[in-house]
Amino acid sequence: MAAELEQPLVDPLLVGSRSRRREFRTVIQVTRELIRGFRQLHFVGPCVTVFGSARITPDQAEYKAAEEISAQVSRLGFAVITGGGPGIMEAANRGARNAGGVSIGCNIMLPNEQKPNEYLDVSITFRYFFVRKLMLVKYSYAFVVLPGGFGTLDELFEALTLIQTQKIHDFPVVVLGTKYWASMVAQLDTMVDSGSISRDDLNLLLVTDDIAEAVTHIQKCAVSRFRLQGHLRPIRILGEGLPRRKGASR
Repeated sequence: MAAELEQPLVDPLLVGSRSRRREFRTVIQVTRELIRGFRQLHFVGPCVTVFGSARITPDQAEYKAAEEISAQVSRLGFAVITGGGPGIMEAANRGARNAGGVSIGCNIMLPNEQKPNEYLDVSITFRYFFVRKLMLVKYSYAFVVLPGGFGTLDELFEALTLIQTQKIHDFPVVVLGTKYWASMVAQLDTMVDSGSISRDDLNLLLVTDDIAEAVTHIQKCAVSRFRLQGHLRPIRILGEGLPRRKGASR
């Protein structure tokens, strides 16, 4: 892992055609990240993924909202998974941790280093955005989206696209912040009116300011509908195991 972190942070997938040897090396690196992500997240149980800006500070209402909704979904039996960094991600992990739930972060290597926040039970750092996004989606029964920038929009519409194309189940997507997201909602209505998408594509999208309504929606559309599966049993001989709190012996 230390050797990986010393390598350049530019994603080699984006630098054009290269020699077969270098392309094969990239395939190996991607495969290693996939295996590492699958192994570390295989036993965390059902998750809710929380997306949002890294630039939100603890004194802002959005931070407090992320903390509160994450605490409440933890009490439903979900682990909370985020991008592992500051802002909304930190708030969500903090809320889950303080509520006694499992708090997971899928961090990303960036030129301006994004450090994992201090509220993580499981922390994984990825080089490739697409591998990280796979992990943020793969184990989730619901998605909660708070105000954010390009990355948050990318993650929101990736989830909606996967639901629309039936690559994942039609899990609930909750968007918190009606004022912030008003122009996006108007654009979605325009897309429906023009026939670019159907109204059915948005059936499980809830845009609200009410955390209680959001949690009820998740409970109805995820917990009651899919019935949460418990934690899988690890095979100790393979070095597998459930996540431990920071500071616990390993």
